[in-house]
Amino acid sequence: MTGLSFYDPGDLVSVLTTEPLGRALDYRAPEGGCFAGAFVEVPLGPRRVLGVVWGAGEGGYDLAKVRPVTRVLDAAPMAEAMRAFLTRAADYTLTPLPAMLRLATRAPGLADPPGPRRIYRRGWAEPDRMTEPRARVMDVLDEYGGAAFTLAELAGLAGVSTGVVKGLVKQGAVAEEEAPRDLPYPRLDPDRPGKALAEDQDAAAATLRAAVRGGRYGTTLLKGVTGSGKTEVYLEAVAECLRTGRQALVLLPEIALTSEFLTRVEERFGAMPGEWHSGVTQTERRRLWRMAGEGGVGLVVGARSALFLPFRDLGLIVVDEEHDTSYKQEDGVLYNARDMAVLRASLTDAQVILASATPCLETWANAEAGKYARLDLTSRFGTAELPEMHAIDMRAERMEAGRWIGPTLAQAVRDRLDRGEQSLLFLNRRGYAPVTICRACGHQIGCDHCDARMVEHRFLKRLVCHQCGETRPMPAACPSCGVEGRLAPVGPGVERLAEEVALRFPEARVAVLSSDLFGTARALKDKIAEIAAGGADIVIGTQLVAKGHNFPLLTLVGVIDADLGLQGSDLRAAERTFQLMRQVSGRAGRGERPGVALLQTYQPEHAVIRAILSGDEEAFWRAEAAERQAAGMPPYGRLAGIILSSPDVQTVFDFGQALARADAPLRRIGAQVFGPAPAPVARVRGRHRVRLLVKAAKGVALQPALAAWVAQLRPPANLRLAIDIDPQSFY
Repeated sequence: MTGLSFYDPGDLVSVLTTEPLGRALDYRAPEGGCFAGAFVEVPLGPRRVLGVVWGAGEGGYDLAKVRPVTRVLDAAPMAEAMRAFLTRAADYTLTPLPAMLRLATRAPGLADPPGPRRIYRRGWAEPDRMTEPRARVMDVLDEYGGAAFTLAELAGLAGVSTGVVKGLVKQGAVAEEEAPRDLPYPRLDPDRPGKALAEDQDAAAATLRAAVRGGRYGTTLLKGVTGSGKTEVYLEAVAECLRTGRQALVLLPEIALTSEFLTRVEERFGAMPGEWHSGVTQTERRRLWRMAGEGGVGLVVGARSALFLPFRDLGLIVVDEEHDTSYKQEDGVLYNARDMAVLRASLTDAQVILASATPCLETWANAEAGKYARLDLTSRFGTAELPEMHAIDMRAERMEAGRWIGPTLAQAVRDRLDRGEQSLLFLNRRGYAPVTICRACGHQIGCDHCDARMVEHRFLKRLVCHQCGETRPMPAACPSCGVEGRLAPVGPGVERLAEEVALRFPEARVAVLSSDLFGTARALKDKIAEIAAGGADIVIGTQLVAKGHNFPLLTLVGVIDADLGLQGSDLRAAERTFQLMRQVSGRAGRGERPGVALLQTYQPEHAVIRAILSGDEEAFWRAEAAERQAAGMPPYGRLAGIILSSPDVQTVFDFGQALARADAPLRRIGAQVFGPAPAPVARVRGRHRVRLLVKAAKGVALQPALAAWVAQLRPPANLRLAIDIDPQSFY
């Protein structure tokens, strides 16, 4: 408890709860006293709620009316650095502090007492009779492997009564055990030998190890071409962190990546790390949350929310594929995990490693300015070589109607089939077709709740809205004119591409990798493992396939529409297209056979396409940086998005206009307000959406000005106002 203030029984303490009150409340310290940072249960009206002792109480009122803390929970107190992190993150993102605390307490049963509990896992037998409810229980057990569940959790996930589970226990299909609650994780051995590193990898690893040993804050960009062994290098930094007795966190952008990564961790350290993502059981989430605070886990691998675990002594944070847009939380609390990782590390004297083959411009600029160190890996790991890259000028291709794979790319796929090698066809568009139109009246089928076209998903036999998730069966007749048989798909999606591949290469084994085609994370992981083992000849995928997967037999990547991301007015369109094309091309030639990447484009002379093909990444970043700097845009200026939404379109526009007129607090810091304007997707889930954009110089105090600006007006009932600091998308 070194460094934590102690409050004697009856002392006035300030307790921050997870309730949306906007501030901490004063209570009396309980019998036995409590430490600052203690997790407590306190009365709030007739209820008891979770809270954290944030510091000394303020007083200034009738102390006789102050209620005592109900009890101190059996959990390690939240460290002062963690409380400072939540406070700083709340101030930066303009998020109420209770909402930040909710992010840091997202584990079930924190108030449960210690002691043994009954857990349930896969048993040794099969059920004597397989009913649908029993099958659902067995499916959940198979999906989560050897994971343990509470009775209520297993029944809830399977959608059955607890009696179904108990019936399976009697037959031995489900095992019921008494187990200690929240055991520490197995120790990882940092001195176990890792893979032999090449000269530049070994030098980079040595630099990172020295930085971790130094015990001070620092951020390093680890930039390496796809397949260059970045993972092996930063695992050496993890090993050094474990040697020093501190904890490490590795953030991954995609759950589907965790399975392969965990295997590599187990090979390197002899045991599995803690996991934190949506595919983990609630029982395991609670265990990991508690062990992070007690120091009972050395390494955690997780999604962006793992950044809010209450680590006892966090010494290293790795953000793998740091450019990935999934690190930005786009609903609820709006934050960028990459930036928050740097903030958290600065408060705990930890090192940050930002790993990417194609870093975001903000990270590149910070390295150029000397704020971040930079290490480069320029060659692929082992015998693998970088793929050749070529553009296919689609203006010169003789395309058949309704076909999307040009003759040149089709011949390249045929060559790979003949040689027993894999091909990947990439199209960043889910579903069968982006638009369904009636040939009789011209009606385009849209979502009833959003201003978005519904996308046909032929495999599901449904139309799906990619904004709100609304689905409906594919109609036989036009909803507008009632004419049957005239609905036609316009444009390709991955499912339509799969249909074309099946017609052109009937002997090929085809796999489609798209997030909406897999009901569970485990099903997606299993499919990726099957492909990596040679279980498909042609892989068709969306952006999902660009995220770090390793397919050793893959030697050809064909990009169907390399121009797709260059359309529109997104500030980061060029950057994201460059990153995506380089990443997906990097899937080719990661084994012993050389790879080729072919980009179908109608704009082969476009600066982004030329930069992708030339491989001169530094020239691309310098040109992109010069454009942003001239326009005063991030990372050389600051942006904040204001998103207003309401069921009533007039209300949301009236309030937006009133807000724009009351911009005096922003003018005082030289900021400009643009809008209000309808969001590109102007209606989502029945709510009309209007955006304002605030642009300011880099060095100004933007957050206080924004807070003063929006505080001038009280939003009408049913209008929501969200502030997005450093917006990454503008939909």
